[in-house]
Amino acid sequence: MPQRLPLFPLGSVLFPGLVLPLNVFEPRYRLLVQDLVAGAEDKDAVRGFGVVAIKAGYEVGEGNAQALHEVGCVALLREVTETEDGRYELVTVGASRFKVVGIDESAGTPYLTGLVEPFGDDDTEDDEDEGGLQLLSAAVARRFEEYREVLDIGGAEAPEDPRVMSYLVAAAMVLSLDQRQALLEAPDTATRLRTELAVLKQEIALVETFGAVPATELPDLPANPN
Repeated sequence: MPQRLPLFPLGSVLFPGLVLPLNVFEPRYRLLVQDLVAGAEDKDAVRGFGVVAIKAGYEVGEGNAQALHEVGCVALLREVTETEDGRYELVTVGASRFKVVGIDESAGTPYLTGLVEPFGDDDTEDDEDEGGLQLLSAAVARRFEEYREVLDIGGAEAPEDPRVMSYLVAAAMVLSLDQRQALLEAPDTATRLRTELAVLKQEIALVETFGAVPATELPDLPANPN
């Protein structure tokens, strides 16, 4: 059965386990933060909201939910700081993925409230046994190290957990929003790692051939098991 979840449209993709700082200044999203903080006393309430990427442009108006991608990631509040001018500075961390199956038109909030269901299963790796998944993850780690060397960028060491590895690489690579969204929507860790391996090989070849070096930094972020 779908659950209600406040939605926060962004021009970026959030992945599970990755930290997302936010500066909240729009009145409707300041109200969203206030609602979440006020509901923190309810032990059954989720102290977070759904981050969903905008398909085009920078904002989504009322009744324009079709401008959002269907799959997003729950952002759990870790720190909330109110500034003197009424803004909120948040530190959030990505948790589980979800799929938007509808909008709760009766929610009565200025921000979108989605009807969502869990999406994907990172604990089910198709026919990949644990050993095979570790080998796949190690192959991605080697290619990712080569990728960083070619682009001359630094960052954290590759994690051992294949699931964490798959999301860290997805967040750190130089990709378009659509490519990141496709990785978020991968049904499981094995599929995501295979896709990343193919993309890494292609990107390394392009950089070595044409000398194009995008500017980026691998986020030195703590992995979160949520």
